[in-house]
Amino acid sequence: MSHNDRQMNGQHRPNSILDQFELPPAKKSKQRLAWLRTAWRESWKEGGFLHQRWEEIGQARHASWHEVAIWIKTAALFGGLSLIVLMLNAAGDIASATLKGLSDVPATSASDGSGLWGTVDHPVRVFLADQAAHLSVAPAALYAFWQLTGLLGLVGGFFGNAGARIAWLLFGIGSLAMIWSTAPAGGRAAATGLAALMWALASIFALRGLTLRPIVHNHPPQYQFNPALHLHATIPAPTPAGDDHGDNIHPLQR
Repeated sequence: MSHNDRQMNGQHRPNSILDQFELPPAKKSKQRLAWLRTAWRESWKEGGFLHQRWEEIGQARHASWHEVAIWIKTAALFGGLSLIVLMLNAAGDIASATLKGLSDVPATSASDGSGLWGTVDHPVRVFLADQAAHLSVAPAALYAFWQLTGLLGLVGGFFGNAGARIAWLLFGIGSLAMIWSTAPAGGRAAATGLAALMWALASIFALRGLTLRPIVHNHPPQYQFNPALHLHATIPAPTPAGDDHGDNIHPLQR
């Protein structure tokens, strides 16, 4: 296309029809911002999208769960699930660190089991060390797991968790069995009895509030039954005066 074709009446001729509608970038940006400001103001007016959502948030404080908007329920459930996942992840890290720290404790103590706690703890260490020799697990790991089970059972049982209380009972029974089988023959009964007394004292906290008495709930009946006898008697109509014969009696006819 020649230079003369590009100029017409002293003006530049566009190369294509799209060039006629192309706006400068600055003007496009201003129009886009103006549209966003207008849409923002319109959405906050009464009946707008954001105004309705804000009204639903205000009504959620006084409404029941079934009356709350679906998007609020979804956000609450998603936030709750995320919080649970974070708590479980943190609890797993804490349990792993605790178990790793307890595993550093040697399986057998250098002491000869003197003292009250040594009389109970030393037979358990020796029993776990002897059993670990036949298993593919370190003695320190068994001892750490035994300690962690007792700790969780004690703390969880104090707060009334049924599973933790079952774990605490199994922990005590297993500990007594290990002490009975490993303690010296001469002091076996004394060591086991001492361990039973210590476990019973700790059970005051682990089994707090537990009772063996049956719980009887005396609730008044919701429906009261009042028997009544209803008699329906039919009273015949009075006979008119001068009429000696009833309806069912007919005079004899000769």
